[in-house]
Amino acid sequence: MTLRIVRREPGEGEVQLGAALHPVLRRVYHARGVRSARELQTDLELLTPVGTLESVQAAAELLLAQRDGGRILVIGDFDADGATSTALMLRALRAWGFSADFLVPNRFEFGYGLTPQIVRVAAQRKPTLIVTVDNGIASLAGVAEARAHGIEVLITDHHLPGEALPEARVIVNPNLPGSRFASGSLAGVGVAFYVLAALRRRLSAAGLPESAPGVAEWLDLVALGTVADLVPLDHNNRVLVEQGLRRIRAGRCVPGITALLEAAARPRERLISADLGFAVGPRLNAAGRLEDMSIGIQCLLEDSPAAAAALAARLDALNRERRQIEARMQAEALAAVRGLAERDPDAEQRSAVCLFDADWHQGVVGLVASRVKDRLRRPVIAFAAAGDGELRGSARSIPGVHVRDVLAQLDAQQPGLIVRFGGHAMAAGLTLARDRLDEFARGFDAAVAAWPQRSALRNAIETDGALAVQDIALQTAEALRAGGPWGQAFPEPCFDGVFTVRNARVVGERHLKMWVQAERNRSFDAIAFNCLDPQAEVVLPEGERRLVYRLDVNEYLGERRLQLLVDHILSP
Repeated sequence: MTLRIVRREPGEGEVQLGAALHPVLRRVYHARGVRSARELQTDLELLTPVGTLESVQAAAELLLAQRDGGRILVIGDFDADGATSTALMLRALRAWGFSADFLVPNRFEFGYGLTPQIVRVAAQRKPTLIVTVDNGIASLAGVAEARAHGIEVLITDHHLPGEALPEARVIVNPNLPGSRFASGSLAGVGVAFYVLAALRRRLSAAGLPESAPGVAEWLDLVALGTVADLVPLDHNNRVLVEQGLRRIRAGRCVPGITALLEAAARPRERLISADLGFAVGPRLNAAGRLEDMSIGIQCLLEDSPAAAAALAARLDALNRERRQIEARMQAEALAAVRGLAERDPDAEQRSAVCLFDADWHQGVVGLVASRVKDRLRRPVIAFAAAGDGELRGSARSIPGVHVRDVLAQLDAQQPGLIVRFGGHAMAAGLTLARDRLDEFARGFDAAVAAWPQRSALRNAIETDGALAVQDIALQTAEALRAGGPWGQAFPEPCFDGVFTVRNARVVGERHLKMWVQAERNRSFDAIAFNCLDPQAEVVLPEGERRLVYRLDVNEYLGERRLQLLVDHILSP
């Protein structure tokens, strides 16, 4: 596959960002559509007003009715967004005088969401209200089961709804048809935050002491869940994330986040959004992938630093185990892709790829799909056996292909082919009958090929262009680092340029360390992480290469130095 560079172009319109900005940062903002300094402000007052989220007041009233004698059971999801949503709900409700507990479905026993099976388990605790966080919008049967047990249901979710909605008492979801809420990109934890903000106002009106904590007390949890779930960082989400980052940097966060940062050896005082996405989030997610997300939720609920540290150590060990499993599965997946290319000369022309191995781990297939998608630059679904003759798949997509809508279209064209599915534009989950995998793979490939918005950039790498050699500097790296938060749909700046690669060497089996020389004989320390396939022969790059890279600040023994993080090594 030949990759090509596509440079982000500044949008049209007058730009008023102020004279103090670093010129490179100004250029980066311009290319992301930022036109005014106000769009970069992250004060809480700039959040989309709480009352504009439909049904949020009805949700607050339903919760308020449980304060005297009610029993609330929060049912979350088994990923970082679900864990932070659950912890946020419980911390707030308990602090405000409610009786609240949680239940999170085990991925391997119950699957995703408010299923009838998990409702029957929940009913044994005799709740008066079930509150879903980060799930529930597709749980028609689960809500019906709860009603049969006489249990009210409040759904808070951000996933895209299907044609029918569950008959819950109240549903809060910014992606419901007809919603006019200005930030449909909220993560599940963001939706929970809005519901709790409305409840806090209602409680204040009902006489809750002003000394009681406000929901902003837990913006650290909101930031973590938002970044980890890879939702688009529109202005509203950037406000939530930046406010949460500030709390964490100042040490005003739950002990579990501090413990997870320490386990990841990330200094809290210099935290950026990437640390949440690449260090804290994966450790939290490891519990839901390999065991039970209850471990992660308990870590976020602990008030004892020592107890939180013990749970974080357990999560760190699970994450190391997850990495080993993922490395094996990724090697097998890439070998399968290479074998497919050798057997089928038309494989390169396929629009989408489906992969399955009977020995793959259900909790890790999403990570494998993501890695293979990055290599092939097309939508990928990785499947694992789920028992009872079924497969569970995790899909990852590319810009221009809304994978959840592709699945919905395929489901409409071939009813019964997909047992169930749900998700977002870039990621989705689904269940299939095992004996229909080949049929599904052909249908999915055809559906992606016919997708009208399929990006012409499938084999392209977007960058922010070249940097003048004087701008490849620690000062620029510091300015870009402080210019975030960066994330999905507001990507961290990356650049491209021709360098002479020298002294390349392998470190840690999968990484490449090197010195790279630009014009004027300026040389820079550079590293490319996870760029090597342990199963393939290693060919070290030397001489002129076009690099796609990011500027990073490498801190060691108190000294701060510039380092280039290389994402791609291409022919000049």
